[in-house]
Amino acid sequence: MELEYGPEYELFRSEVRQFLVENWTKPVADGAIVEAASFRRQATAKGYLYRGVPQRYGGSEQPADPLKARVIREEFTRARAPREIEGPGVSMLVPTLLAVGEDWQKDRFVAKTLAGEYAWCQGYSEPHAGSDLAALRTRGEIVDGTWRISGQKVWTTLAHRAQFMFALVRTEPDAPKHLGISYLLIDMNQPGVTVRPLRQMSGGREFNEVFLDDARTPADWIVGARGAGWQVSRTTLRHERDLVGGAGATEDAFRKLVELARDARCDGRPALESEDVRQALARIEGYVLAQRFTSYRQMSLELAGQDAGLSGLLNKLNGTEIGHSMANLAQELIGSYGLLTPAPKGERGPEKWIGQIMGSLGVAIAGGASNIQRNIIAERGLGLPREGGAQS
Repeated sequence: MELEYGPEYELFRSEVRQFLVENWTKPVADGAIVEAASFRRQATAKGYLYRGVPQRYGGSEQPADPLKARVIREEFTRARAPREIEGPGVSMLVPTLLAVGEDWQKDRFVAKTLAGEYAWCQGYSEPHAGSDLAALRTRGEIVDGTWRISGQKVWTTLAHRAQFMFALVRTEPDAPKHLGISYLLIDMNQPGVTVRPLRQMSGGREFNEVFLDDARTPADWIVGARGAGWQVSRTTLRHERDLVGGAGATEDAFRKLVELARDARCDGRPALESEDVRQALARIEGYVLAQRFTSYRQMSLELAGQDAGLSGLLNKLNGTEIGHSMANLAQELIGSYGLLTPAPKGERGPEKWIGQIMGSLGVAIAGGASNIQRNIIAERGLGLPREGGAQS
């Protein structure tokens, strides 16, 4: 396997590195929001951010090049420079609108979402429709040219800060459950929307219940055809799973875990000197490296215009399992600090890991629960019978 990027991409790396030296001097954690926004505009103008988004919608409109994208991610991470704005709007809705949205929807929503002016939440899960998402009960009907929506969403990330929601709503009650769903955009700032935060075991309130009581949205705020929301949602979920299962984030987390082992104490010595700890780290690193090289293979196939097949389906599940392993070892390393409540943002002590440890449990649900992902791998990747098929 040839792992060198080659002269062309190493020259590009030098250009990116020089840009960062000249334009970003402080860690992102210490940078003001205004400074980060200004930097993102400069980086987009240079073609480093929002590469797949047309310029008319606020992107840099660069040709698809996975190697350049990897170089940018590596160098921005090394410099601790701001990358694309995080959140479901940028990472999930924008690529969905670019793929299947109407032109006016792209004009109305994409640029302001990339700029951080519009914040979004995802209205998928419901109290009776989590893993079986197609069983959702939230209903929508056209009344006097307007969608009227009633129902409840749950585990809605950052709904308390969002101006808009992209939601799956049952609009064809007599159709089979996968065919009667539409993908609607909803303004959160209206009388028919109530957001109730859910207190997490970490003490945070990132997730919410959202109650829709005769909420309204214009008839044309529908993405894709009426009743075709299930197909549209698969586009969104694919981007969410790629985000959760990215090798870059896993490698960054492992690097921090090694730093924790170097700082933590075990029998009066650095934990990293313990044979048990080193063996545990070695086991985890094996999976981290496997994920990295699998990503290289996927990237090579993509460059050659070929389908990555089963390995593409494994990304999210592998990333989740590696995250669990790292969280378990981190819990052992921080010892009694694990009895504390999660540290405030910016805390540098061992207790900063508590939020990550607790959060690793939730990643198993993001983008589809791990058991559901295993079913997808078995059925679509390996061609096995659908779950329950043997009995029927």
